[in-house]
Amino acid sequence: MSSLRSRVLSISRWVSLTIAGSMLFIDLAVILYGVFMRYLAGGAPIWTDELARYLIIGSVLLAAGAVWIEGGHMRVALIERLLPPALCRLLNVYQWLLTLGLAIAGTVISYKYALSVSMFTSSGLGISRTIPMMSLPVGFALLSWHALWYGPAPLRTLVEDTA
Repeated sequence: MSSLRSRVLSISRWVSLTIAGSMLFIDLAVILYGVFMRYLAGGAPIWTDELARYLIIGSVLLAAGAVWIEGGHMRVALIERLLPPALCRLLNVYQWLLTLGLAIAGTVISYKYALSVSMFTSSGLGISRTIPMMSLPVGFALLSWHALWYGPAPLRTLVEDTA
């Protein structure tokens, strides 16, 4: 992998995972606050459940591209080990094009959807539904970005230590 490409992926991976991790930490704080208020103070505000749901969805989507380039997503890599090198290279190009195409399509479709729900407000937070829904196109765009920079190289596989 070229130096520029690896630096771009490293920086964008770090930024994505840092923001996603921060969102998970905030999500934990919101959930704990809701539990505290529900069981110790007698009633939790309605916005805690909704905010926790939006934060978990947003953090997963923001981390998806970084996890994809690490090979940390769930996939079966058996066929890659059984194919001859030329066919394996063709399979890698196919996987890359499919991922890139689906991620770009997901970006466009979810962006249009997020804009289409702007007239509705969320029940707990009282904000436009477009705001939390924008995590979908941002997450798909980051997946597209990571896949584009990673290229049609073989995806990493997580190997279990059997010793």
